Amino acid sequence: MLAHLRPGLVGHAVVGVGEPGALLGQRQCGPLGLGEHGRLLGSAADAEDVLQETWLRWAGVDLDAVRDQRAFLVRITTRQALIRLRTLRRRKESYVGPWLPEPLLTAPDVAEDVELADSVSMAMLLVLETLGPTERAVFVLREVFDLAYDEIAEAVDKSPAAIRQIAHRARAHVAARRPRGAVSPAEAQNAFDAFRRAVDSGDLQRLLDVLAPDVVLLGDGGGVVQAVPAPVVGAAEVAPLVAGLGRFGAAATLESAHINGHPALILRLDGRINTVLAVRIDDGLIGGLYAVRNPEKLSRVEQETAVSR
Repeated sequence: MLAHLRPGLVGHAVVGVGEPGALLGQRQCGPLGLGEHGRLLGSAADAEDVLQETWLRWAGVDLDAVRDQRAFLVRITTRQALIRLRTLRRRKESYVGPWLPEPLLTAPDVAEDVELADSVSMAMLLVLETLGPTERAVFVLREVFDLAYDEIAEAVDKSPAAIRQIAHRARAHVAARRPRGAVSPAEAQNAFDAFRRAVDSGDLQRLLDVLAPDVVLLGDGGGVVQAVPAPVVGAAEVAPLVAGLGRFGAAATLESAHINGHPALILRLDGRINTVLAVRIDDGLIGGLYAVRNPEKLSRVEQETAVSR
């Protein structure tokens, strides 16, 4: 789980070049690697804290007394993540307004891998937020990173039979709530381009033509900056709000980008990121809009984050 990281990313510890990274294959690096943090924790800062704690615990262990070092590393990393997930769950109960995952600037080629893009999308991360901490950990470790039930059971201190039941419930939960059928990268780009043209025009009818009738807009200001305080539902209600993006004047620029594996817009005011607007595309129309405005969540948008299976 540490092998992906560049030296110095986690506190002052040099990770990714020592024994922990060598113990795990690339697929097992993902659950807490910075490129994949959202699948399990939803925040790069929280992932870094967990990795730091894992490293410190690893460094303090007599490895000669550890029978299976790889299993031990998976166990301490997963348990630290569960502790953090439970803390985050309590924090979110008092969060001001809707909570959205931290947006990540990703390479355009991530969108070409439909399954990968779906797994890191804003919509999918919001679905994962509806799982309890243990369910989320089991689902991600099993479904995304293909760990064996026995290995997950040891990591979360439950029986393999219990893990199978938790995994089954989590799969059913996610399947019932996950975004509608995936669209091809070309279809997604075409729908986004039409949306971008409509936003640039500021024309309400053009926006109504590209928004799904039941489109939902979520805004996350975290109580720090102004954002819609509750979900806005319906094209007629969402269109006027989105049309306002093109009316900020000469100090504003609107950029197309890829956020969490999907096309998105980045609004800058005087050169600084003001809003990241991620989109969900359903049947060729914009079905979901996720406006992240909380400044604490925008630091990862200035630099591309590597995402891999």
